[in-house]
Order: sequence, then C-alpha cells, then structure tokens
Amino acid sequence: MKKYLVLIVLFVLPLVAYLFFASGINNFAKLPVLTNNIKNLESLINQPFNNKITILFFIGSEIDLREGDALNLNQKIYKRFYQFKDFQFISISPIGNEKKSSLLREKLSSGTNTDMKNWSFIHLSNDEIISVFKSLDTSLELDEYLGSPFAFIIDKDSSLRGRDDSDGIKFGYDSRSVADINNNMLDDVKIILAEYRLALKKNNIFNEK
Repeated sequence: MKKYLVLIVLFVLPLVAYLFFASGINNFAKLPVLTNNIKNLESLINQPFNNKITILFFIGSEIDLREGDALNLNQKIYKRFYQFKDFQFISISPIGNEKKSSLLREKLSSGTNTDMKNWSFIHLSNDEIISVFKSLDTSLELDEYLGSPFAFIIDKDSSLRGRDDSDGIKFGYDSRSVADINNNMLDDVKIILAEYRLALKKNNIFNEK
C-alpha cells in the first residue's frame, strides 16, 4: 500500500495538477470578443485604434460628476499600464467641454504624478457620441449628459472585449466601483495584454524558423 501511495503522490497528483492548470489557461487565455470590428470608431474619434489596446470612457458633459470615476481608473488601471506602448485611454465628452477636460487632465496628472501622454480627451458632437456608443452594441445606455460610469476595453482590431460566463455578459466595468475595477477590470486588462504578448512571441518564433 505504501508503494502505491508513493506512486500516486509522485506521478498521479502532479498529472492532475497539470491538467487542472492547463484547463485554466485554456479557459482564461483570451478575453471574449463581445462586438466585432466596431464600425467607424476610429474615423469618428479621429484617434488611431489599430495596434492599440484602448480603454474607452464616456465622461459626458458634467465632467465634475465623473471626476471620482476617472481618478479610480487612473489609480487602478492607467497608472499601472500606461507605459505599455500599445496601451491607451480615451475619454469622450461633448464639444464645448475642452476646458473642463483640461482641468481634469491636470488633476489626474498632479494627483498621482503620472505622465498623461497615453490618455486622450476627445470632444465630439452629441450625435457622434451617441453613434460611437451605439456601435459598441451593449445593453448599457448613456445618461442625460452623454456619459457613462462604465469603461470599455477595445482591442487592436477595434472589437469590444469583456466577459461572457455564468454570471452573464459584462460589456463594461463600473468605474464607480473600486471592487469591480480591482476584481474584474484589472484582471481582464492583464489578460488582454498577455494575449498580445503571447501572440508576439509566437510570431517571433515562427519568423526565426
């Protein structure tokens, strides 16, 4: 019996552990695509999306109301990943809010001593903002100020990424909730960055061959 127990410990348990972690890698290696190739996104925003992982945030006209949300995203997500050359933040608000956006940008920069070079503030007409938001094809809605507390992950192919599991579809991440940012968004941004790094490594290997 002792011999069998030793064999189980030495060979069977490591195999079970390997299969467990391997299945985890397969399940979580990629973040689900929820909306494919969002049309006109790049042309409307006039900001390059190709080869960029983008966090899209509809900050609306009442920017003061979203200041706390922006600070949460800045502290938990942007500050952690902004140095990746293929990562960016884009905040959208209606035309006429340029001064408010500039003041918020200064607060975000000074409050955390972070370089804001990869966080762009885009100003569009009301119709353009509605068009961009609708193109995401989510179950969420803009508020009366054309803003939303939800931040969206857009991949390098201009597709919306999120979660589609037993808890339902998660189109965006609630910037009002530190728990949602810490427990969900942070992990998902890590996953999509790892996904592209893995793809890059594979391409380099194939090129070398």
